[in-house]
Amino acid sequence: MTMIGVTGHRFLAELDRVTAGVDAALDEIEAAFAEHRMTVMSALAEGADRLVAERVLVRPGGELVAVLPLPQPEYVTDFESPASREGFLGLLARAEEVVTLPPTPTREDAYAAGGYYVLEHCDVLLAVWDGQGAQGTGGTAEIVAAARRRGLPLAWVHAGNRRPGTQDPVSLGDEQGMVTCERLQLAHSS
Repeated sequence: MTMIGVTGHRFLAELDRVTAGVDAALDEIEAAFAEHRMTVMSALAEGADRLVAERVLVRPGGELVAVLPLPQPEYVTDFESPASREGFLGLLARAEEVVTLPPTPTREDAYAAGGYYVLEHCDVLLAVWDGQGAQGTGGTAEIVAAARRRGLPLAWVHAGNRRPGTQDPVSLGDEQGMVTCERLQLAHSS
C-alpha cells in the first residue's frame, strides 16, 4: 500500500485545472509505486484535502484514512455550510480508518499537529500549493518544507491560495494545475 499524505489550500480557483493536476499527480505516484494500492491520508478539510481524497477514492482499490485534528463533533463546526458538513461526513463514512488526534492547547496547534501526523505516516506527499510561505502555523508551506527536509517524495500541484485575510481564491494563471515532482522517481528503486 502506498500512503499518500495530502496538504493544501482550502480555497481553490479554477477547480477543473486543479482537479486535472491532482489526477496527473496521482498518475505519477501510481507509476512510481506501481506495485502498491493507493491510500490517501487526509484531514478532510475543505478544498485540497477533500479533492485529493475524492480523486483517490474513484481509482480502483483507492482507500482513505481520515486524520481528525479535533474530535468529530468539534471539527465539524469548522464547516459552515450544510453542504460542506455533508461532504465531510460523507467522506468520513468512506474512511477505512479514522484517527482522532489528542487534544492540543489551541485549534491552530491542532491543525499543525494534523499536518505533521500526515507527514510522519505517508510514503509520498501530495501538495496542492502556490509555492508561497504559509499564512499560518502548520500551513502547506511549512508541511512541504518539512517533507523536503526529510527527503520525502513530493508531488506538487500548482494552485493559487487565497488573498491574505480573505476567502477569495486566486489563480496562478498559466501555472494553475501544473505538476512538479520531487524525488518521486527514487520511489522506483525502493
